[in-house]
Amino acid sequence: MKILKGDNVKVLIGKDKGREGLVVKSMPKVGKIVIKGLNLFKKHIKPSQGRPGSIIEKERSLTVSKVALICPSCKKTVRVAYQIDKSGEKSRICRKCKSVLDTPVVKK
Repeated sequence: MKILKGDNVKVLIGKDKGREGLVVKSMPKVGKIVIKGLNLFKKHIKPSQGRPGSIIEKERSLTVSKVALICPSCKKTVRVAYQIDKSGEKSRICRKCKSVLDTPVVKK
């Protein structure tokens, strides 16, 4: 998956279309991410012994295909490319400005 935890993304589809946020959690096996403060829903919690009932807001996961990565250097929504340097380290690069997006990607 090309979008990782800590990336700044823009939502392309849905009720939060056009809004930007930071990726809090990345789930590559499922192909979903959680964005801080976006795609919220309200959850009602029943009262139990020792605590009152309440309504809390939680973030729901979004499919990766519904968001676009924002390049930190050119501030545009971009698609990600990979580049392998001479030492064999793989890193993500911006397709528009060709700058390195972060530290090298670790192979598992």
